[in-house]
Amino acid sequence: MAKREKRITIYDLAKSLNIAPSSVSKALNNSHAISSKIKKMVEDKAKELNYIHNTNAANLRRGFSRIIGVIVPKINESFFANIIAGIEKVCVQHQHSLIICQTEESLEKEVNAVQTLIRQNVDCILISLSLETQSTAHLEEIKNNHIHFIQFDRISPAIDSYTVVNDNEEASYQAVVHLAKQGYQNIAYFGGPAHLNLYQERKQGYKNALKDFGLTFYEDFVKDEIISTASGKQEALHLLQTDVKPDAFLCTSDYVSLGVLEALQQLNLSSPKDVGIIGFANEMFTQLVQPSLSSVNQFSYEMGEQIAELYFSEVMKQKDNEEIKTIKVKTEIVQRASSSR
Repeated sequence: MAKREKRITIYDLAKSLNIAPSSVSKALNNSHAISSKIKKMVEDKAKELNYIHNTNAANLRRGFSRIIGVIVPKINESFFANIIAGIEKVCVQHQHSLIICQTEESLEKEVNAVQTLIRQNVDCILISLSLETQSTAHLEEIKNNHIHFIQFDRISPAIDSYTVVNDNEEASYQAVVHLAKQGYQNIAYFGGPAHLNLYQERKQGYKNALKDFGLTFYEDFVKDEIISTASGKQEALHLLQTDVKPDAFLCTSDYVSLGVLEALQQLNLSSPKDVGIIGFANEMFTQLVQPSLSSVNQFSYEMGEQIAELYFSEVMKQKDNEEIKTIKVKTEIVQRASSSR
């Protein structure tokens, strides 16, 4: 293996120019205390020796890193990818960089990501919890290390923090209203882990809408822990072959909606004629399958922008005993073929 060359430092520049390292540092930072002639000499020598300014070290000397850590369950889902893109847009405007970590729905990986970002001395950690997360001990470590902290989408109310979420109860309510107005009456609910706050809220919105529209609530139609295409297909196959069958499904994930669609195809049923389907997140594939899948647009890119704006406008300036804020991002029903009778 080739030996790695030593990185050029300000001390190398100072030695080659026969001036003090402090003068090199001031020249690189465009200090008024250094003459234009010296600045030009330092600039030329830096180019000659391929010197790259260590902004991280400089920022640490000033007491901040200008780096924000982002922890998401999955980076290959457009919902989280769009959030990251929205965060990055605002961070670039404020001359901050990102470190992005993926937990793959693992609590262990989430804990490791938090520890890594703490060691990197990031200014703030933005996190959406994994499906396994029930303990908040690792989140308390963020606060214990005096690092700013914002939860988004999947949050734990057990720990105080700024939060950015959708109005999940209202979004689920409106999804059921949409299905009911299309004439569906026996609506099933496929949710995620019941310990996570957003799935509790979505289930409550589902129940409230059934009640308000005088629709029957079937306990057997409510399924938690349905988080994948495979589990959505399996549960839908089971329910669609019982005596009392659902004629519509509200799925809290578009990937689960895809599983329901696969189940219908296997049973030679059609959507929307026989069964209506609506999911959450408005993933890109929902427009591409046949029939196209209705979904709740959570405005993920805008959510990312608001998360970052919250940090720069309020969190980084937070004072002791200041009220902690929750921002709710609007949602919208995107009606496509799967729920349009």
